[in-house]
Amino acid sequence: MHSVTHPISHLCSGTSQAVVAEHFGNASSGRKVYLQAALHADETPAMLVATRLRDKFLALEVQGRLRAEVVLVVMANPLGLNQWLMGAPQGRFELASGRNYNRGFPMVFKAVAQRLEGALTDDVDTNRQRVRAAWGEALAALPVTDAFGSLQHVLMTQAHDADIVLDLHCSREATMHLYVGDECWPAAEPLARYLGSRANLLALDSGAFSFDEAQSYTWWQLRQHFGTTYPMPEGPVSVTVEHRGQRDVSYEQADADADAIIQYLTHIGDIAGDAQPLPPLLHPATPLAGSEQFRAPCAGILVHRAALGKMVEVGQPVFDIVAPLTGEVHTVSSRTQGVLYMRRDVRFVNAGDPLGRVTGQRVQRSGMLLGA
Repeated sequence: MHSVTHPISHLCSGTSQAVVAEHFGNASSGRKVYLQAALHADETPAMLVATRLRDKFLALEVQGRLRAEVVLVVMANPLGLNQWLMGAPQGRFELASGRNYNRGFPMVFKAVAQRLEGALTDDVDTNRQRVRAAWGEALAALPVTDAFGSLQHVLMTQAHDADIVLDLHCSREATMHLYVGDECWPAAEPLARYLGSRANLLALDSGAFSFDEAQSYTWWQLRQHFGTTYPMPEGPVSVTVEHRGQRDVSYEQADADADAIIQYLTHIGDIAGDAQPLPPLLHPATPLAGSEQFRAPCAGILVHRAALGKMVEVGQPVFDIVAPLTGEVHTVSSRTQGVLYMRRDVRFVNAGDPLGRVTGQRVQRSGMLLGA
């Protein structure tokens, strides 16, 4: 293993921060696996999983079992991890601008396509390398004007040429769930099985320009553009893994999640050995546009009435909001049959605050499919 430090630019004078990437295996293997944790900075369960993965990759490297180069970034967002307000971490948004650290990643399809005109061949492997080279050039040409953009640039540069991209997160209170591009789902489904994911949310383009989609959707655009003329490879298996809620931090759970990721990489051949038999898929994949997102109709005390990870029926009460001065109860019921996969952790809400989400088979939303 060796570490590479990638400085973040455009910081305040007299300060320095960097992204540390740990490399395992052989860079000339022809395969690359990229994993990063806690892009929203205070996603502690994801960071703990990444530390357990470090130990496992070190052992696998010594055993000579890594068939791919593995790049692990345990702390993907040192900028956000340094943001604290009155004792509480504030890692989801850049405080100076309000920007979400996992939104607005550079979508460089047009710049890559321009560089590829006249450069593609009839060989799919050659085209894969030329796409990655053109992508790297397009990223290098992007202007970086602030620390937020510098962080995004560092992470994209590390991941754009990977075959597997796993972005490890967590939610407020949640069950294990995945966000996956439609085309990635067949290859990602074994990962959902090993992790015991209870909600698998599919979207080709969520409208958020999140990190995982900056990989998978750009490849999809390139295949649509060139695929009828040249043989174009499949894009990376790019997945956002939500390791439950922020308080779900334990060695036992982190080890189980890390083991599940190792089993998946063994299953697909990036780690030598025999993978465990595939567990059952706990719940089928559903469109992200089919999930129902609940909001508070008024201010009050939030009482949860449905269990995380369980099936919710149409008409079932999911939340109560109790008015403190009158005791009046406003009940929020589900209009969708599906799994309650995430919910709010703060037990007092204002009108319009998000409360939680339930999966659904029927498309009912469009536009921006992810929250802020």
